[in-house]
Amino acid sequence: MSLTVRSAAIVLGAFLALVIPSLAAEPKAFPGTPTKWQGFARCDFKVGNLEAIVVVPEKPLPGRPWVWRGEFFGAFADADVALVKAGWHLAYVKVPDLFGSPKAIKQWETFHEAMVKDYGLHAKPGLIGLSRGGLYCMNWAAAHPDKTLAVYLDNAVCDFKSWPGGMPKKLGTGKGSDGEWKKMLAAYDFKTDEEAIAYKLNPVDNLTTLAKAKIPLLLVYGDKDTVVPHAENSELVYDRYKALGGSAERVVKPGQDHHPHGLKDVTPVVKFFTDAFEPKK
Repeated sequence: MSLTVRSAAIVLGAFLALVIPSLAAEPKAFPGTPTKWQGFARCDFKVGNLEAIVVVPEKPLPGRPWVWRGEFFGAFADADVALVKAGWHLAYVKVPDLFGSPKAIKQWETFHEAMVKDYGLHAKPGLIGLSRGGLYCMNWAAAHPDKTLAVYLDNAVCDFKSWPGGMPKKLGTGKGSDGEWKKMLAAYDFKTDEEAIAYKLNPVDNLTTLAKAKIPLLLVYGDKDTVVPHAENSELVYDRYKALGGSAERVVKPGQDHHPHGLKDVTPVVKFFTDAFEPKK
């Protein structure tokens, strides 16, 4: 082989080595016929047997970051909308009445794998845990700190003893719910109330892994929440996380009950996720 031909072969090989992997890695388009959500393309489809929603930004940010709603897609969604406008994908998978249990986390693993491997989203989603969605988000983060960017908690349940336990079970000061407690027992396969009470992996008790992984938390909560009392949930997480050396911010809403969720100015939420993502591109 002549020097010219050999040089041409080397150049071609280098070119193909660069191009072919990038072509292979091209993410698939989200399935289904898009509808509109807040002016953006919304795709409803299934990942296996799971019902999923993804909202696609007009101009996705480099690295394709995304935020993952733990529960209640579309409720008090000002921050979600602002993030999509800023170039983040927004995703949700429907696994109701599982209260962040290991069953829920297993379903989330299936969804996460599809979002990353098939659709090319970033390996570390930002998590939005509104109310009971906090159980899903915090339990995911504890189980998969390497697949978690940051967690935003909004009047979030961080201990199922507080909700749905609460006053009906004499486990907290909140209103609680007997019906939801029964669903929670089934989700975790607890045979008795005593077994649930003895459980040691509620988010309030399971923060060490998150702190070691340096996962930032943002807690937004009302200090008069009668459903998910802040002293038993968000405030307790904040205090314990800071004591562990974790990065935690909070916005306390004086005099506010469980509703309304969110902030009138969602800039702190957008900044929180942006700051978490920028160094990790």
